[in-house]
Amino acid sequence: MAEQLILIIDDDTRLRKLLHTYLQQNGFLVSEAANADEAEDLLKYLKPDALIMDVMMPQKNGDILTRELRQKGFKTPILILTARGDTDSRIIGLEAGADDYLPKPFEPKELLLRLNNLLKRTIQEQETISFGPYTYNTQTNILKQNNNTISLTTAEQMLLDILIKNINQDISREQLADMLHLDNTRTVDVQIKRLRQKLEMDSNYNLIQTIRGKGYRLVST
Repeated sequence: MAEQLILIIDDDTRLRKLLHTYLQQNGFLVSEAANADEAEDLLKYLKPDALIMDVMMPQKNGDILTRELRQKGFKTPILILTARGDTDSRIIGLEAGADDYLPKPFEPKELLLRLNNLLKRTIQEQETISFGPYTYNTQTNILKQNNNTISLTTAEQMLLDILIKNINQDISREQLADMLHLDNTRTVDVQIKRLRQKLEMDSNYNLIQTIRGKGYRLVST
């Protein structure tokens, strides 16, 4: 697995540097922001796997930044750090959209445990894709309907994996032929037909759509 990137947002330079070093020692890539404005600038081009964010920051605090990020559709896990450990403060942070809340002072090992739990949960959520009546695990390549496993050939599994990764997007026959290492687009059509037969036995679903003049699209519903 590639190294995961953590963005630390905290105006306390000393704590930020200590966390940076500790997380690096535990195998993470780390970026830093001293306030909400710096964090927002970084997030324009960075895609961290998690944020560790202090609440008490000047101008815009962590609760406000968390709420604004969630309103924009930001789904990355957020772990809030704060010197305010009372119940009301935790509720405010969680209602803003934080995934976890750790009062200061804290043990670094506890932070690491909480962070790894958030990342593990996120990876598990990303592994399973739902479309129509099916679920597909992108790590195990297992397709299920109502907990019943659907048998796929290697070629069908490879094709479905590509379609899943481009779900709700058009993908040309030429692109599919190239990705599947097929000699021509006619073979792509044959593979699409075979996969359709397994996915569309229920006539209520038209999951693999033919896009005239372009190619195909797997739709989520």
